[in-house]
Amino acid sequence: MCFSFDTQGFRQAMMMVFAVDEINRNSNLLPNITLGYSLYDNCGALFIGFRAALVLASGQEEQFLLQENCLGTPPVVGIVGDSYSTFSIATSNVLGLFRLPMVSHFATCSCLSDRQRFPSFFRTIPSDAFQVRAMIQILKRFGWTWVGLLISDDDYGVHVARSFQSDLTNSGGGCLAYTEILPWGNDPAELRRIVDVMKKSTARVVMVFAHEIHMYKLVEEVVRQNVTGLQWLASEAWTSVDVLQTPDFMPYLGGTLGIAIRRGEIAGYKDFLLRIHPDQHHNNYGNSIVRFWEDIFQCRFSPPPVDWVEAGGALCTGQEDLHKVDSELFDVSNLRPEYNIYKAVYALAYALDDMLHCEPGRGPFSGHSCTSLQRLELWQLVYYLDRVNFTTPVGDQVSFDANGDALPIYDVMNWLWLPDGTAKIQNVGEVKELPKGEELTLHEDRIFWNFESKQPPRSICSESCPPGTRMARKKGQPVCCFDCIPCSEGKISNETDSMECTSCPVDFWSNPQRDYCVPKKTEFLSYHEPLGICLTATSLLGTFICAVILGIFIYHRSTPMVRANNSELSFLLLVSLKLCFLCSLLFIGRPRLWTCQLRHAAFGISFVLCVSCILVKTMVVLAVFKASKPGGGASLKWFGAVQQRGTVLVLTSIQAAICTAWLVSASPVPNKNTQYHNDKIVYECVVGSTIGFAVLLGYIGFLAILSFLLAFLARNLPDNFNEAKFITFSMLIFCAVWVAFIPAYVNSPGKYADAVEVFAILASSFGLLVALFGPKCYIILLRPERNTKKAIMGRATPKT
Repeated sequence: MCFSFDTQGFRQAMMMVFAVDEINRNSNLLPNITLGYSLYDNCGALFIGFRAALVLASGQEEQFLLQENCLGTPPVVGIVGDSYSTFSIATSNVLGLFRLPMVSHFATCSCLSDRQRFPSFFRTIPSDAFQVRAMIQILKRFGWTWVGLLISDDDYGVHVARSFQSDLTNSGGGCLAYTEILPWGNDPAELRRIVDVMKKSTARVVMVFAHEIHMYKLVEEVVRQNVTGLQWLASEAWTSVDVLQTPDFMPYLGGTLGIAIRRGEIAGYKDFLLRIHPDQHHNNYGNSIVRFWEDIFQCRFSPPPVDWVEAGGALCTGQEDLHKVDSELFDVSNLRPEYNIYKAVYALAYALDDMLHCEPGRGPFSGHSCTSLQRLELWQLVYYLDRVNFTTPVGDQVSFDANGDALPIYDVMNWLWLPDGTAKIQNVGEVKELPKGEELTLHEDRIFWNFESKQPPRSICSESCPPGTRMARKKGQPVCCFDCIPCSEGKISNETDSMECTSCPVDFWSNPQRDYCVPKKTEFLSYHEPLGICLTATSLLGTFICAVILGIFIYHRSTPMVRANNSELSFLLLVSLKLCFLCSLLFIGRPRLWTCQLRHAAFGISFVLCVSCILVKTMVVLAVFKASKPGGGASLKWFGAVQQRGTVLVLTSIQAAICTAWLVSASPVPNKNTQYHNDKIVYECVVGSTIGFAVLLGYIGFLAILSFLLAFLARNLPDNFNEAKFITFSMLIFCAVWVAFIPAYVNSPGKYADAVEVFAILASSFGLLVALFGPKCYIILLRPERNTKKAIMGRATPKT
């Protein structure tokens, strides 16, 4: 005798009775066999349910005789129940020793899937492992990665929490903002603390894996603290509980999403309930019907308790009409736990039926034997339960996997808050397990969201990191809490929430947004940029001036000014200067192998040819004035035309040999330099051999200094024929330019090094051109009266 009457539990018990009666009327299932049953009320207490299981197990005999009057110990071959996971764990630990089959309709703890520990346990409700995976699918669908978890303080809650934390981490579906254990009994302080945690957390989604009693007390505290703006996710334990759908609770619980046991429609069950009557004492549940009748009609059968009479309570007559009673007991439109009981009874019946249809000699046991009701051992029925497979009238397939779990499927429910203040639980989808994984089907347009936006809320710890950034974990916080760090230069991330930035290929660089690689900018002294255009124009201008002066000298080659200044060397000097101007063009444009090899060779040979001509001219000037002195005529024989050409040729050949050795040993090559700028490719010519380049410049410098010294010694000779002062000035400009060039060249990166070298070539070439040919052109073109032999010879007379 329990202290109170549980209407819901009574309806579930009646479902077992209904299923047994339906099977007994079925001529195709267990023909000529009548199933019986015994009902035990555990009163919601573990020790009562455990004692009942022991009574059933200990009452077994190895064999029993079938008698027409069914006297003796009832042959219990299977148990349907228990509802609670904790009760089922305790009971199954014992029943498993006897291999007594136990088929639960409501125990969901994933621990019960341990076949070693619970070898004879089966269930028609999915385990919490699948329930957790189903919840994770819902979280993923709406992008909720930051959620709170509330669990009951029992095996059900503890195993759910453990499974949820593991599966959520492995799936990458999100993180738990907090995990709190709801207390048993009345603990207002602990409930206030838990609700305070919920209120302060940034998680907008709260999952609750607990029982109805836990949830009721929790929501009372939520209402008391007026905590709104939360999206509740309900486990199957309280998804369909009507007691929570009150006008006081719905402003807070409206829009709740939850998973519920698969609903089934069972024909004839309502009529069966309405036929219940206290006169049915011949059934095993007679006393239960009396308690039910007294509870639903609020009366007592005679003799009533004294306190009931004193309180003026009514007496039951047995004539009361159930059709006039408005009770949830008769609402069979939403059968969920009852449907699981229905499937559990049928599973045991089909297992017995398969066993009795065994053909002798083709059985599954030793020697291909079969068994019978007279020789039935319980482990043999477990064997057939493992292999049972049938379809319910609703069309659902029922079978058990290797762990005794049913094929997983859940309905997804939504709490609809109607305008009139009432509530309705509506089906908005389903989640089931397929060979490839869980499949969630949702009708999102039907979901009621209890928010002003009428849209699903956002519940994340950190906003997603856009492309161009990477995720950086916040120290001491879950993986869902992170900062978005921009990728460094040269690295990109082209996906949302990238963990790392990837480096661009060698010839590529990151764009400003750091979300894709772009080809690096190329840099070289180009003909298309202002600097290149100016240098090219200057080079061509110098070349043109050289050509004009050469034309002037050729046109006036018979004049004393041209003839007196060694016209052959002047022509050769103009040609070499022209080559010097033109060789600067090799330094402009994208470096190629041939331009790299040719630019320094052409530059070195052209300048040596030019300086050699100047050196020979200087030596000739000195020889001429030495020969004008008494006894100095013999020196002129060493500076004839042949000797002059030979000297220029030999000096130029030495430079040609230096260039050849340089190109053969370590030739200059084009190079893509990325050291100056990370985001640019600087095309340059690598000199190959620094020694070769230094020897080339050193040789030019040696000839230039030698020419300067010789010209400096001849600076005080008479002005008439004295070209030495112009050579001195030109060599001074030449040496100054190239002395300044070396440090500027070394410290100039990339294309600016080429620009410095071109500038040095052009500056020194113009210096030579202006200093050596400027005065001559002035006399030839503007002062023709001084371009006469008499004038030149006259000036040859020393001044007194």
